[in-house]
Amino acid sequence: MVRNYLAYQLNDYLSNYRPRSIIKRNIFKIKISITMSTSRGPITCHVLDSSRGMPGKNIQVRLELREYSDNFDEQTETWKVVGQTYTNDDGRCPNLVSSDYKITLNNNSNANAIFRITFYTSKYFNELGQKSFYPYVQVIFEITDPNQHYHVPLLISPFSYTTYRGS
Repeated sequence: MVRNYLAYQLNDYLSNYRPRSIIKRNIFKIKISITMSTSRGPITCHVLDSSRGMPGKNIQVRLELREYSDNFDEQTETWKVVGQTYTNDDGRCPNLVSSDYKITLNNNSNANAIFRITFYTSKYFNELGQKSFYPYVQVIFEITDPNQHYHVPLLISPFSYTTYRGS
């Protein structure tokens, strides 16, 4: 539908604004292809600056996976970086992890995969000339079904933030 509308608009423009001796109606068939990226990773994020009503562009984002190591009776927790990128002009990170990244649950049958996503907001607000209260925002979330897609939107302003599980 969008493709047909764009073709109609372009045909209308060419017909009305060019001399008819050069372009006659219906001589040209215009093919417009719209390419949308469908290859996204299983974990994506999105940053919206709610104080400006704009996407949060060029914010560094890091995704980490929690790992455990059992040493006798002591359990140590470490975080392994699995993805790192910057938000695009629309405030999104569609390739935070590659599209072929496989989420695996921990070996323990009762343990799900725990991820930590860090949004480095300080530089973003500094570049806007705004002071902010949070130098970064960390969101820790749990994945119970590795076959689903997980989207983590972040709404930020200089002195507050909120997040939720998106779709």
